[in-house]
Amino acid sequence: MVSIRSILKVIYAAEQAEGVGARVRRSIGVPGMRNFTPFLMLDHFNVSPTAGFPDHPHRGQETVTLIMKNYMLHEDFTGESGVLRPGDLQFMTAGKGIVHSEMPYSEDNTNVEGMQLWVDLPKELKHSAPRYRDLRAEEIPIVKPNDKVEVKVISGKSYGVESVKELAYTPIDYYWFTVLPGGEFEQEIKPEFNGFLYVLNGQVELETQSKPELINEHHSVFFKRDGDYIRGRVPASSKKTDFVFIAGQALDQPIVQYGPFVETSKEEIYNAFNDYQSATNGFENAKGWASDIGSGVSKSLFRTKSNTMLDQGIRLEADPQSLKVFKKDEL
Repeated sequence: MVSIRSILKVIYAAEQAEGVGARVRRSIGVPGMRNFTPFLMLDHFNVSPTAGFPDHPHRGQETVTLIMKNYMLHEDFTGESGVLRPGDLQFMTAGKGIVHSEMPYSEDNTNVEGMQLWVDLPKELKHSAPRYRDLRAEEIPIVKPNDKVEVKVISGKSYGVESVKELAYTPIDYYWFTVLPGGEFEQEIKPEFNGFLYVLNGQVELETQSKPELINEHHSVFFKRDGDYIRGRVPASSKKTDFVFIAGQALDQPIVQYGPFVETSKEEIYNAFNDYQSATNGFENAKGWASDIGSGVSKSLFRTKSNTMLDQGIRLEADPQSLKVFKKDEL
């Protein structure tokens, strides 16, 4: 018997400072929701091109970064670098250790907007080798089950349409919904997955086991693991609404986190600090390393860093003709 998930908690993501001059709305990693296994942090960022996230370390987790407006450049101490465009994502496994920089750029000096999610790694994979996977907008299937609902299937399956596989070690589903006023939506969720929803703009009215609950802009909804799906609508009186629905396999392990290091014991956290400071056990490349982009991205530096992408035939904007769109009569 299928049933709708009930709401555990609703949290408003207040804006706060982060990085160097950046502003974020954080709804996981705050006093009201320290973590929601396997999720450690969710930031909705809006960053000036003069701000950013210069050289910093990670260990023991994966990060998933979605760019919604303008560009984000990344570079790390393994020699990897790249450019994320609007609609692109990056799945990064920090594993045993990585030091990297994430810096914004825009042609017109407007802010860079996006989402960054931190995902815990299973204990046995915390010291795996670091890796990246840039997921381009053209690789993400878009399903339109009716004329009022559109879903970008970043990871998982929605309305019968499946995403690219093997994006992260910890299994997660990630959907970006755009719903017009009066539109109704539904999304299945695996029983072993924790799931939450974050409203980027607009309003969502969620069905519950009792009465509908209205969720406003910049609020996150965390669901109990007591059902098989969520269902809701955007009120006819509202505006076009964007929200992300994200779910992931709950991990049965302790979470011990200090800043960018995530382990399962305090002793491992101490070891992480020692390894980073001594440039050992995964942080060897940190000694003497500094990114090219850490102090900011000029127009000429952006052109230099984007040349590799252009050489691979990837445009500076996603090609609308290459998007994979599935409409109701194709489902």
